[in-house]
Amino acid sequence: MRVYESADGTRWGIEVKVPSFSSAMVRFKHPDGASARHDRYAWYNSHMPEASDPRARLTPGQVLDDISDRDIAKLYRRSMPVHTQWPGFFSRSGE
Repeated sequence: MRVYESADGTRWGIEVKVPSFSSAMVRFKHPDGASARHDRYAWYNSHMPEASDPRARLTPGQVLDDISDRDIAKLYRRSMPVHTQWPGFFSRSGE
């Protein structure tokens, strides 16, 4: 597992989930490990040759090998929380 250190000094574990032929979910695991509440995720789009063949599938290892530290930093900046305090049906009051 690779590690990414954010600007605030938090060391996030990086794992790859749901690989397809051209993309994969990169999950940033918070070091507290108690729950997924603080984890974050972003989608990585691959530019490897396999990405143009819909019969091929990326593996988590391929994605981790292909992704650069710069790409990881960019994905982290664009990442979203895995868990949010708002339910999926939340809407503004009065609507």
